[in-house]
Amino acid sequence: MKVTIVGAGNVGATCADVISYRGIASEVVLLDIKEGFAEGKAMDIMQCSTTTGFNTVVSGSTNDYSKTAKSDVVVITSGIPRKPGMTREELIGINAGIVKSVAVNILEHSPDAIIVVVSNPMDTMTYLTLKATGLPKNRVIGMGGALDSSRFKYFLSQALQKPSNDVQGMVIGGHGDTTMIPLTRLASYNGSPVANFLSQEEMDKVAASTMVGGATLTGLLGTSAWYAPGASVAFLVDSILNNQKRMIPCSVMLDGEYGQSDICIGVPCIIGRNGVEQIVDVKLNDAEKALFAKSAEAVRNMNADLKSVL
Repeated sequence: MKVTIVGAGNVGATCADVISYRGIASEVVLLDIKEGFAEGKAMDIMQCSTTTGFNTVVSGSTNDYSKTAKSDVVVITSGIPRKPGMTREELIGINAGIVKSVAVNILEHSPDAIIVVVSNPMDTMTYLTLKATGLPKNRVIGMGGALDSSRFKYFLSQALQKPSNDVQGMVIGGHGDTTMIPLTRLASYNGSPVANFLSQEEMDKVAASTMVGGATLTGLLGTSAWYAPGASVAFLVDSILNNQKRMIPCSVMLDGEYGQSDICIGVPCIIGRNGVEQIVDVKLNDAEKALFAKSAEAVRNMNADLKSVL
């Protein structure tokens, strides 16, 4: 199985590293526009093979899409961060042009690939990729919910003072500080509702910490996080390539589900070899439905800035 990762920055390189040492794919190609950058990252990862014991072949390429041919999954992390003085419309316009070009070039060499979108604003870039390529909606997946949910489970485990692997929880909605919806009502610890262990105030604090999880790390690190995002992408890729059929919150195109259509936004999905194999209907209560509708409205407003690209 072959995976291409477009963008060899911190997130892309971490994703390649995790995929390699976990043996998720037999081949990983890192692609970047910066001369020698992807090649250097790939060489660095490969020099870990004898000490960490993996057999995945990792290679790098400077903007040569022919090296990505016959990829089963392609991860797009390309794009620029928002700079001081830059409007949201300007950021979306620049990143949309980059993501659209990447998707078109990738499909020229890997027409059957499943595309995983990481570039921000993630829900909008997922929508753009789907519209620009005309791919079936099961083959374009936005990664954000996997990361948001991992952060949610971390904060739950900290509040519970229990192992994070014993905690279940998911985040739906848009992949943004004000649009994501941590479903505290449905969170559990070894099958028992978290509400049996935490007060409403404690659960609200967990939800609030989750929503600013990315911003908190940016404040501490001085840049965006990369370990958890890279690992979350690898987790999603693993479920695709190895047909694990995990239920993972992902940004996908809705066609009436959750009362929404013509929008990519985070909902729980069964992820397998065909990409999105099922959208799971979690029964939301009235308050959660209202939050989801508000989140969808915010994502639609951001999508409106794509009018010059589509």
